[in-house]
Amino acid sequence: MNNLLEHFVTLWVVIDPIGTIPVFIAVTAGIAAGERRKTALLAALVSAGILLFFLVFGQVVIEALDIGLNSFQVAGGIILFLFALTMIFGESKQEIEQRQAEEDLDDKMHKTNPAIFPLAVPSLASPGAMLAIVVLTDNNRFSIADQSITALVMLVVIAIAFVLMLLAEPIIRLIGHSGAAIISRVMGMILASVAVNSVLSATIEIIKTGEL
Repeated sequence: MNNLLEHFVTLWVVIDPIGTIPVFIAVTAGIAAGERRKTALLAALVSAGILLFFLVFGQVVIEALDIGLNSFQVAGGIILFLFALTMIFGESKQEIEQRQAEEDLDDKMHKTNPAIFPLAVPSLASPGAMLAIVVLTDNNRFSIADQSITALVMLVVIAIAFVLMLLAEPIIRLIGHSGAAIISRVMGMILASVAVNSVLSATIEIIKTGEL
């Protein structure tokens, strides 16, 4: 149960469904309600597909490169911690991605489907989310059943993100862009704690087993 809660919190923070709401509003401004729903659905499906790919094949790629999982977990924890620092001290995720989205809307040369960029990548399937899903489904630490549960948790978070995108306008009216930025920073604090725990646990495992 503790692992399940930790995995949910980690995936919620790195995927950040709430932080995606302003981005969704920016990239779908001025389009019909039906197209907005299609954009939200495509973004959810693409991001889920990307994260499932990393869940299934991420560790295979790492092992093919002869990188130890403990080393990868330490590196992943450091990267997640740095990512958390940007959430806390820098522009929030939604502020950066919303600005990029608005710039893209002004650029008539830009033809990328907004469901793919910036919604699916990097808003939902962020580098932090890709990294987290690999660490949370380590074949040496988690059984197939555990990994399946993690996959289900990830899909639940993506599904919540999809629902929140459909409800984007009333949510933003309720909490405002400032509220979304505050929530993002609180999530950054939680992610920093999770990242430190990941580094410490992997370091202890390296000391105990001598395996990188």
